[in-house]
Formats: sequence, structure tokens, C-alpha cells
Amino acid sequence: MENNKLETAIFGAGCFWCIEAIYKSLKGVEEVLPGYIGGKKENPTYEEVCTGETGHAEVVKLVYNPTAINYNELLEVFFTSHNPTTLNRQGEDVGTQYRSEIFYTTEAQKAAAKEYLDILRSEKVYDDPIVTKISEATKFYVAEDYHKNYFEKSGDKNPYCQLVVKPKLDKFKAKYNAKLK
Repeated sequence: MENNKLETAIFGAGCFWCIEAIYKSLKGVEEVLPGYIGGKKENPTYEEVCTGETGHAEVVKLVYNPTAINYNELLEVFFTSHNPTTLNRQGEDVGTQYRSEIFYTTEAQKAAAKEYLDILRSEKVYDDPIVTKISEATKFYVAEDYHKNYFEKSGDKNPYCQLVVKPKLDKFKAKYNAKLK
């Protein structure tokens, strides 16, 4: 009998436009919501988060079917779709809102994330130290509507999408072709 219980995962890996497009393309990921988490201000706006003063990270909240894709596979995508060795930065995006952070929603996710991180560190997968934080999920705020499906809606018009999101998505799709919808 198939387990139809969906689960939630939250990842901060730089600009949420990039990771939204990546996770949306995976089999088993039912919904991807860009948003903000980990800060001190209630109901932050994109403009406020971009200042770096609210303490929030740009993240995606995934709703996924664990019988189709498991949490470790989501972690693998997380660690291969951004640079987990740059503190508060992804490429030209600089600030605490672009930090590498896993926000766990269950103790099992916390344990899996720690184990995955330990393996990456012990196997020295990256030349530089991994700075990814693992934190308990706090209140998640959904980003403004214009951020949802941003790459799909604006990818061909927005220079950032053409220069940053598209190459990252193309590289991801080439590597994970068997896991794509």
C-alpha cells in the first residue's frame, strides 16, 4: 500500500528564484513556495529582507511525497545546487539573506541533515569548509506572489535569470535527468 502522506522541507541556498526552479523540476516534489524564515520581523517584505536587517533567509518550502523522493535526495540536490562553502553569499548575491541553511521540520530531518553534512565533511567533498547551518524551522512567510514561479514567468526577460538561474538549472537538469518530471 502506498503512503500518500506528504512531508515538508525548507532550504536556504541563496536566491530563491534559483532553487525554486530546480526543486520544481523534481519528481515527487508537489509544491515549492519561495519565502522567508529565520528572522525577527513579522511579515517581512522582499525589500526588507534584501536589506539583511530582518535576519531572514530567502528559502523554498517544499511539499514532497517521500515515497517518490526521500529527504536525503532533497539534501543531495541542496548541496549540489549551490555553494555551501561561502558564508552569506551565492555568487554575486551577498548578504545574510542568501546564507546556506537547512531548516528542519522534524527530528528525523535534523538527524539526516547532520549525518549528511558529517559525511560531506569527512569525505572532504569541498575544498573549503562547509558553512551550512542546520536550524529548527521557525515561522515561514510566503514571499510576494510575483516571486512564485519566477523563472517560468520571467526567465526569458530577466537578465539575472538568463545569467544565473538558467545556467544553474541547465547544469542541474543534465546531472539529474532521471529524477526530473
